[in-house]
Amino acid sequence: MRILLRSVVAAAVALGGFLVAVPGAVGATTDDGSATTVTWTVQPATADGPDGRISLRHVLDPGASVTEHVTVTNFSDRAATFLVYAGDGTLSDSGDFDVPPGGAPQDGGAWIALSPPEGAEALDDGRLSLTLAGGAAATVPLTITVPADATPGDHPAGVVAELVADDAVRLAARVGTRLHLRVTGDVEAALTPDDVTTRWEPSWNPFAPGTVHVRYVVRNTGDVRLGARPATTLAGPAGIGAASHTAELREVLPGQSAVVEASLPVWPVVRVTGHVDVRPWVVGEDVVDAAMRAGSAPVTVWAVPWPQLALLVLVVGAVVLVRWWRRRSARQVQARVDEALAAAGVAREPVTSTTGAQSPPP
Repeated sequence: MRILLRSVVAAAVALGGFLVAVPGAVGATTDDGSATTVTWTVQPATADGPDGRISLRHVLDPGASVTEHVTVTNFSDRAATFLVYAGDGTLSDSGDFDVPPGGAPQDGGAWIALSPPEGAEALDDGRLSLTLAGGAAATVPLTITVPADATPGDHPAGVVAELVADDAVRLAARVGTRLHLRVTGDVEAALTPDDVTTRWEPSWNPFAPGTVHVRYVVRNTGDVRLGARPATTLAGPAGIGAASHTAELREVLPGQSAVVEASLPVWPVVRVTGHVDVRPWVVGEDVVDAAMRAGSAPVTVWAVPWPQLALLVLVVGAVVLVRWWRRRSARQVQARVDEALAAAGVAREPVTSTTGAQSPPP
């Protein structure tokens, strides 16, 4: 009976790394309208089946090769078909490891050759079409062959099983196993902040600080994966109103990057300066036999105190207005007094000035 996929329940990819590969689950509806769920997983294995490892990890010399296995298990109560293939590793915007579908792998994924187990079909593009009955599993042998001219360092890859709805429709609902592949040789461990942009957002409350929004890219300019602890520090002249922001990137792959956004409360002291610092650290069970090179980039922000200037203008204007109003009121009162005295025929008394001279009568 054909299964029509209705909605993806799990995330598009859940690959091993920091987390054990978890089963993928996709809601489905059969031809007769009954609901079902297709659940499957891909696990590191030996020829006898899953062996409890979280991922496949190898350190290999250029030109070397090694044989490994992964087991694809269909936990559903009905048959399902999967595309099994290898690909280059990357990180999603959320920092999760992924093997994007489509396109030929160019790095570590291209070094992996899958051998079809019994019942699987080898496709022309190197992928396997694997149909499993409900509750069945199949162990897929794979060979990792490192090119003789491979560069030292990490070459992340993964093997995934993508659920196929039917012969024509394929959904990018995938789970898989991550491969940590490192080629021997001298490695470099370095992170660099780049493409720093800032935006000043004043607070319209003149008695509250504004916000500086900082966005930058952390690039892995080395050849091993690294975690990162980026920090942004800002302050006005002479260190006035110092503020800082820290973040954590669990990993940045070689040649790849991650975006960091920070928001710092800063008082409007016209010109704010500081820097973005990125300090690398070793991820998980990795061993990095190289000096860890941190990176730094300057930050400058013009934090003009517009609300405070507006308040100052209002205060000065109010003082000038009050003084003008008082002088005008005093002149009006004096004019009325003079009119009343003139009507009564009383001469206005001369006013003695500060110099001792008398002012003439009106």
